[in-house]
Amino acid sequence: MDFSNRSLVEEYLDDPNLEKESFRKAYLDINRCNTLLGGTAITLKAIKDLIECHPKKSYTIYDMGCGDGHLLREVAKKFKNTGITLNLVGFDLRDDVIQLARDSSQSYQSISFKKADILSLDEVPDCDILLCTLTMHHFEEKEILKFIEIFSELAKVGVIINDLQRSKSAYFLFHVFSLFFIKSTIAKRDGLISISKGFRKLELKRMADNLKNVHHTITWKWAFRYLWVMKPMQPN
Repeated sequence: MDFSNRSLVEEYLDDPNLEKESFRKAYLDINRCNTLLGGTAITLKAIKDLIECHPKKSYTIYDMGCGDGHLLREVAKKFKNTGITLNLVGFDLRDDVIQLARDSSQSYQSISFKKADILSLDEVPDCDILLCTLTMHHFEEKEILKFIEIFSELAKVGVIINDLQRSKSAYFLFHVFSLFFIKSTIAKRDGLISISKGFRKLELKRMADNLKNVHHTITWKWAFRYLWVMKPMQPN
């Protein structure tokens, strides 16, 4: 497979006719993968770093492309006994996915979910921290440029993007990992396609250069992730 350019192959999870039960099974595998390979921990650490740099009593945190809400539940657990009040809001485009997230998060009073297209967030109020995890690779670059500009305007403390590195090594290792730890056919297939639709660091830097008045850090993380943190520049 040629990894020099991002793949244009559609993922099963992008199929508008995919059934809710198929989503549920796929997200169980995706969540397991993120836990075992440390993807969730990367985002939680980045949130903690932003909070420590901007201490407040309460934060509103958005998760764009929240899926079944797993990440927000992990955020709620991470900061449960810290004395910090969190308002956690997940956004997704599909009604059935939003319902799945609500069903899975009933015991979390700090979490809510809303239907929204991340390419059109005109009526969404500002937040403190905005998360975008394993969502960006579903879009073409021109669409990404549109919504990261919106993200940088919405988030007053910072934006945290956690997405995949595109490489032969990542592709091969996920294939081996999936033989033992991934149960659903959809998650196995989509995991490999997601890697082929992932990013190289220079591609992320090129997109970052399009945003003004934003400070960026783009860091490679195990296992084959890029953590892209955006912070609004402070006026002189």
